[in-house]
Amino acid sequence: MTIDIWSDVACPYCYIGKRHLEAALARFPKSETVTINWRSFELDPNAPVKSPGDLYDVLSHKYRMPRSQAQQMTQSVENMGRAVGIDFDFAKAVPVNTLAAHRLMHLAAEHGLQSPANEQIFAAYFSEGKDLSDLPTLIALGEAIGLDAALVESTLQSDAFIEDVRNDEEQAYELGVQGVPFFVFDQKYALRGAQPVEAFVQTLEAVWEKTQAVVVEDGEACDVDGCD
Repeated sequence: MTIDIWSDVACPYCYIGKRHLEAALARFPKSETVTINWRSFELDPNAPVKSPGDLYDVLSHKYRMPRSQAQQMTQSVENMGRAVGIDFDFAKAVPVNTLAAHRLMHLAAEHGLQSPANEQIFAAYFSEGKDLSDLPTLIALGEAIGLDAALVESTLQSDAFIEDVRNDEEQAYELGVQGVPFFVFDQKYALRGAQPVEAFVQTLEAVWEKTQAVVVEDGEACDVDGCD
């Protein structure tokens, strides 16, 4: 079974959804047959490389609300994260354009390191207050999962993987994806948003049963009574 997940590294519900899926897979007897592919989706592809102000300022401007209301809005997300072991610290988050981080994810995927890269980048942004527009920071994140520092640097200083990011996003638009996280199971079944663990468990079981079913198409054949 293949699960394609469209996600943005600056999306807290993508991080929470990741945890919910992991919990569901821990309950799924055939989890070893599951392959997960993380796909790029920039929530704000036109965002500046680094936004002025902090995340509360960005939210306040985007949703035209007082800064205090933006702080209150993130509190519920922090509580949701805490329930699944995520230590969200929005006060430290550095709002940036996420293209470089997505490109690092694609580089990691090329070396079989997409899953640890995804976790590392989420934690860096949401818990550690790392600047994901900063090249030395991205190099350090790559090194932490086993990528060569020189390779990360040369990759991010080139145009490598920009087309891969755009291809992921184009595929998302073709599927009608307007928000993330968005989970597609075997290119047939989809879940949108940070669904409860039970919803993931039910979907995993349903997709597995479908893949194991024998589909019979009628055609010319012989049976015990003769041939058609």
